[in-house]
Amino acid sequence: MMIKALFTPNAKPRRSIFLTMVACQVLVLLLLWLFYPLQLFPTLVEVLAAFKDLVTTQGLIQDLWASITTALQAVAVATVLALLISYLTALPFFRPLAYAASKMRYLTLTGLTFFMALLLSNGHQVKLTVLIFATTVYLVTGMTSVILTTSQEEMDHARTLGMSEWRSFLEVVVLGKLDDMLEVVRQNFAIIWTMITLVETLYQSEGGIGLLLYKQNRYLHLNGVVAIQLVILTVGALQDYLFVLLRRVFFPYSSLGSAIVGA
Repeated sequence: MMIKALFTPNAKPRRSIFLTMVACQVLVLLLLWLFYPLQLFPTLVEVLAAFKDLVTTQGLIQDLWASITTALQAVAVATVLALLISYLTALPFFRPLAYAASKMRYLTLTGLTFFMALLLSNGHQVKLTVLIFATTVYLVTGMTSVILTTSQEEMDHARTLGMSEWRSFLEVVVLGKLDDMLEVVRQNFAIIWTMITLVETLYQSEGGIGLLLYKQNRYLHLNGVVAIQLVILTVGALQDYLFVLLRRVFFPYSSLGSAIVGA
């Protein structure tokens, strides 16, 4: 019965069983990587050796910390800007602003960095501004979509309680959708990690894991490239788990009514 639950649609196996299954799957993948490596792919032993070298001699920990702090700064500012722009869509006057911001996600950052470099005084400001811009335009797209899911029944219910239009908007949209906004931030945080290699390569004075990855790739150190990518993947997975944990702590009601929980 326990095994059957793992192959039943929408089943909810016990947490211990699910974690055991995940551990077994990871173990199988590691064993396949160890004993049956691909010809063009570094072996597990080579990647572990590269990871040790990156940590001890090439400053992987310091570069990772520099990238994490930059990413956190960018996502904090971008979240505030995106929330402000998205909430302003309640006023018809500002709706074109949100529409334009969401469409700017199609712009390439390579051209924008030139203009930002002319406007700003140092590399850190340019790097941070590029990340903030890239994250904001995607957050606005997701956040405005969340706001648009607000039903007329929800607003009418608030009005029947004697709330004004501003109070109804505050209670239903701002406070009522905070858990969904946090989920939008979680889903779009990955954009920073895809952009950080570009900006840290262009502005190398502060280092960063993106610059370290660029150097490993430039000199065809594939074992180092894989090691750094796995580090980024691990940080991303931990980051996702932290967001899910924050959502469960501050918005425990967010999982109610879900057919499948824990994805």
